[in-house]
Amino acid sequence: MNALFLMVVGLGVMALGYVFYSRFLATRIYRLDASYRTPAHQLRDGVDYVPTHRMVLWGHHFTSVAGAAPIVGPAIAVIWGWVPAFLWVTLGTVFFAGMHDLGALWASVRNRGQSMGALSGRYIGARGRNLFLVVIFLLLLMVNAAFAVVISNLLVATPSAVIPTWGAIAVALVIGQLIYRYKVGLLWPSIGGVVVLYALILVGNQFPVVLPETVLGLSAASFWIIVLFAYAGVASLLPVWVLLQPRDYINGLQLFVGLGILFGAVLLSGPTIVAPGFNTEVPAGTPSLVPLLFVTIACGAISGFHGMVASGTTSKQLDTETDARFVGYFGAVGEGMLALGAIIACTAGFATLADWQEVYSEFGAGGVNAFVAGGASILSAGLPIPSGLAATILATMAILFAATTMDTGLRLQRFVVQEAAGLAGVRVGKGVGTLVALVVCLALAFGAGADGAGGMVIWPLFGTTNQLLAALTLSIVSVILIRKGRNPLPAMVPLAFVLVMSVYALAVQAVSFWDTQNWLLFTMDVVIFVAAVWVAFEAVVAMSRRGQVAEAQDADTVHDEEAAATAARGPGRGPVDGRG
Repeated sequence: MNALFLMVVGLGVMALGYVFYSRFLATRIYRLDASYRTPAHQLRDGVDYVPTHRMVLWGHHFTSVAGAAPIVGPAIAVIWGWVPAFLWVTLGTVFFAGMHDLGALWASVRNRGQSMGALSGRYIGARGRNLFLVVIFLLLLMVNAAFAVVISNLLVATPSAVIPTWGAIAVALVIGQLIYRYKVGLLWPSIGGVVVLYALILVGNQFPVVLPETVLGLSAASFWIIVLFAYAGVASLLPVWVLLQPRDYINGLQLFVGLGILFGAVLLSGPTIVAPGFNTEVPAGTPSLVPLLFVTIACGAISGFHGMVASGTTSKQLDTETDARFVGYFGAVGEGMLALGAIIACTAGFATLADWQEVYSEFGAGGVNAFVAGGASILSAGLPIPSGLAATILATMAILFAATTMDTGLRLQRFVVQEAAGLAGVRVGKGVGTLVALVVCLALAFGAGADGAGGMVIWPLFGTTNQLLAALTLSIVSVILIRKGRNPLPAMVPLAFVLVMSVYALAVQAVSFWDTQNWLLFTMDVVIFVAAVWVAFEAVVAMSRRGQVAEAQDADTVHDEEAAATAARGPGRGPVDGRG
């Protein structure tokens, strides 16, 4: 089959989802209100709470949630065939991820920018909140440690990506100053930033930075891990407008250009998909498609990490509530497009089925390297781009995705540390919270595996924990919708599916970890299983208490009533969303 079919159908389904389904969610379910005063204005502090242009905020949200996972997950999952992966990515993006991301953002905005952990305490209860924080902390730990390892491996394997990777930071700092300090419009900084980033890619391709085998007594990969965490620690303490926002925004533009180049190459070359639609001859030891497909592809279909970003940083920067449709739902669509590109690269980027089978010789093979190699083959075939430069472009794209997620992930982990300390009656400042987050991430990266590989030791649990967190986030959204007397089915249907598949996957993985005597993963599996099931039970109890909770207790109730009255009187700025 021609890969062009997958691209056209996949992009078409996602476009229809944004045009029609997101409008339904915005107007009928969440009832986004252009006149609602968002936390960015209520609590403006110039550090975390900053009203932000929706294009800039979309760039932050999109690049923060679209880390390495929407590349790694699909690149591994195609071992079962391209059909299951394609269906889960396209339908999951439209009906699961968009609903989840928009819902988490809306729920946080309507509660003064509180995180999902804090909202779980309010809507589910104290026990649910404490267990929710455990799941959140473990997920962020996995995200930060694993992505640091992915980036370091790519920097070692593709040294031509080193200069553009670190040069992007300088570009972001300049853009931040131009937009916020000197009040320059978005157009020219955007054009200039993208041009400079791609110029840096050309420079990096000509002057690759190859580290010696050992640097200060560390391997090259370990050295990069240390440098990455040092950078992420500093970045997490800076005001969001200095680095986080402009870095995410310009990376978002650059990454969309990269996706455009990849899809353009597919359009021009029309590569053939050599991988089977359904792989009936999977390698020995490959787990069953159900339930593992639905947790292997987490980001790119639905992801609990998105809820952490939406409620942790994005909600604090939303200028107008109606911007949530573009920022939240279209942010999920952007990640779905990346996952679609990964599927195409990893199924049509090989010359023959035998070449594909050689790479996918065992479960877990493929990953980012398959995406870079396969995508580079498609780029060089469809466009006048040398294969080496094509590999540099895709490697840089993958690194920048993962790096921006680390920036946000460490900041979120600091929030969780501070929140947990506050519950224990201890006040923890930003510096101490960041230090604690850095220490535990580095301990995992270097303590759970040799030579800084620990971040990947727990990768099998990342997808499962991520999906569980998505289900728990949807449970909070469902409780809020029920209390407001709105239709909860758009949230409860994906909630039920994802929860069942995630718990099923945890059970399957627990047996596997027990059989292989992997006690670290087995212990984490059991802790996550107990916490998730308990929180889900508390959520069901909370849903059943609908009639016992006065709607007037909700922070936005008075405003909702006033907005409804205004809408009843005639045209005005009521719950609308016509700007998407």
